[in-house]
Amino acid sequence: MSDVASRVSGPFPIRDEDLTALNGLFSDAFSERYRRDGMAGVRVPPLNPVIWRFAIEGSAKGAMLWRDGLGKIAAFNLAHVSGREGWMGPLAVRDDLQGHGLGRTIVRAGIEYLRGAGCRVIGLETMPRTMDNIGFYAALGFLPGRLTITLTLDAQPATDRRPPLLSEHAADERAAIITEAAALADAVRAGSDYSREIVLTLGHGLGDLLLLRDNWGEMEGFALFHDAPLVEGRSREELRVLKLVLRDVGAMPRMAEALAAQARRSGVMRVAIRVQGDYPGAFRALVARGAHVRWTDLRMNLTGFEEVPAASGVVLSNWEI
Repeated sequence: MSDVASRVSGPFPIRDEDLTALNGLFSDAFSERYRRDGMAGVRVPPLNPVIWRFAIEGSAKGAMLWRDGLGKIAAFNLAHVSGREGWMGPLAVRDDLQGHGLGRTIVRAGIEYLRGAGCRVIGLETMPRTMDNIGFYAALGFLPGRLTITLTLDAQPATDRRPPLLSEHAADERAAIITEAAALADAVRAGSDYSREIVLTLGHGLGDLLLLRDNWGEMEGFALFHDAPLVEGRSREELRVLKLVLRDVGAMPRMAEALAAQARRSGVMRVAIRVQGDYPGAFRALVARGAHVRWTDLRMNLTGFEEVPAASGVVLSNWEI
C-alpha cells in the first residue's frame, strides 16, 4: 500500500449523516468510470436516500467506509449476505485516491466479512466492457462468469386473477409467508434466503413481495420488487425486480404477466428483470413475451465460492441495489 493509502483509516460503519457525502462519492466515481469507458456524456445521478438506507441496513456490519486524514469519505463497500449467498456492491474509491492500493483493501475487507458470515457464494458484478475492472477483480481471485441481462416489459392491465402481495395479508400472516418463501428459495437452490430483504423492503415502503401460487394454494414462486424511485428527486419510472424464485421455469410466463400487471398498478411504465445467463429458459420466456434487452453486466465469483445455478426452477438474484 502506498503512503497515500496508508493515511486512510477504516473500515468504519456507515451512519445516516454520511449519506450525502456517500451519495456524492458514488455519483462522481461511477460517472468517471463511464467517462473512462468513452461515455463522457453519462452522468450517474445520486440515488434515493431511502434506497441507501435499505442497502446499508441490509448489509449490517458489511456496510463499510474508509476516511482520509481529514475525516472525509475516501472509499466504501457494501457487502451483502442473503443466506449463504454473499455479494458486494456498490463499492468505490474516491477518484483522487485511486491507484494507491485502496481498492484492493476495500475488496479484501468485503471478502473477509462474507467469508466470516459463512457465505458459500461470494461475487459481484461489473460492466463487461470495463477491461481494467475485470483485470482488477481477476487479480484478487475473481473469475468471470456469464452475463446478467437486464430486460424490461411494458406495463399491462391487470389480469382477472391477480396474484396477491405480501402487504395485502394481515400482519400476523406475514411472518409465516416470509418463512414459506425462504423454504421455497432454499428448496430450489440450497442456501438461498431473501427474508431480510423482504422485511426491509416493506419496512422502508420501497415495494412488495408478489406471490405466485398453484391451483392447490402452494407457493410456486415469488418476486421481490421495488417501485420507489431509484434516483433522488425523480418520480417513479419502473418496477425493479430484486429477487425472483420459481419452483419451475414453466411458470415464468405467468410471473412475467403478473409483474407487468403490477407495474401498471404501481403507476410505472415498465418492469425491469435482471436475468443471469445461467437461466436461458427464463430469458427465452421473457423475450417471447416481448421483453426488450436494455443492459448487460458481467457476473464474477471469487475462486472457490462460485455460484451454482438451481438444478431445476429459477433463482434470479439482483447483485445491485
